[in-house]
Amino acid sequence: MINDISNDEMEKRIVRYGELKPCKTAFIDAHTPGSDQKENFTIIGGGVSESPDQHVHISIPHGFNIGAAGQPPKCRNSLHSHRTAEVFFVLSGRWRFFWGRWGDAGEVILEQGDIINIPTGIFRGFENVGTDYGMIMAILGGDDAGGGVIWAPQVIEDAKNHGLILSDKGKLYDTKKGEQLPQNSKPMPLLSENELNQYPEPETSKIIKNHVARYLDLKSLAYKKPTKVIGESGKLKDKPGFEVDFLTESSNLEKILSSKPIVYMPLKGNWKVNWNDKNVIINAGDTLTFPENTEHNIVSSMSGESALYKIIATDDPAGPTWEL
Repeated sequence: MINDISNDEMEKRIVRYGELKPCKTAFIDAHTPGSDQKENFTIIGGGVSESPDQHVHISIPHGFNIGAAGQPPKCRNSLHSHRTAEVFFVLSGRWRFFWGRWGDAGEVILEQGDIINIPTGIFRGFENVGTDYGMIMAILGGDDAGGGVIWAPQVIEDAKNHGLILSDKGKLYDTKKGEQLPQNSKPMPLLSENELNQYPEPETSKIIKNHVARYLDLKSLAYKKPTKVIGESGKLKDKPGFEVDFLTESSNLEKILSSKPIVYMPLKGNWKVNWNDKNVIINAGDTLTFPENTEHNIVSSMSGESALYKIIATDDPAGPTWEL
């Protein structure tokens, strides 16, 4: 059955960059100096926020989650791990991604448009090393994003010293506000040394080769047609339960009809999405989830440089990264 969705209905499926609602208490390190200025955004799906204050823009299940992190210079996200994919592309700013038990096993710097598919099962963190407020957009595998965040032990201990306690059910409680763990909850247990030894610390060269794609490389690959960034045949070969494609103003696009929703995330420029006799414009930083069973096309709507990431679920289960 082909849908005939109205412009008003389509607008409800767009999260405009200027209308994003941040949460500053999303995670356990929200009070820890150096991490206490970050903002978390949950755009599509429930995300992995540990706070009841987190606003969810679109709750429609997609098989993956879309979110974002905004941070001023020198602000970092503490070391953590995920059981499903965590993919970031840089919307603005300059970012350092680092990994390992103590965050010193390796690092890579990403600029605007670069994308990283961080392997599951390793501790990772990131910080804004630019000169202005920066934003990175995130794709998390699975509708439940792997069941939440796994924190390095020192992050939980540091948070406790600043008033935040994480329950074994993944919920935050702020003792500075007089909050206490419910009687049926216990503090989140720290990983044992034996468990910590199961988290690998890959070399930087391996991460860059298998898990990072640079904007300029993708722009060249997408000169005539969209290029697959993440997927079984992608530049970054993986099957995380979704595929990521990259488009530019020069990519030749045909009509698209999908049995699954497609998420469009412009990186640069303005893009027009056309269906039936209707259209909407999406701009850099916006997120559009285009409904299934609706034939459409998408084109750059202005002269000049444009780029966009396209995400769609696959039938593969969300789980561990193919290759570390």
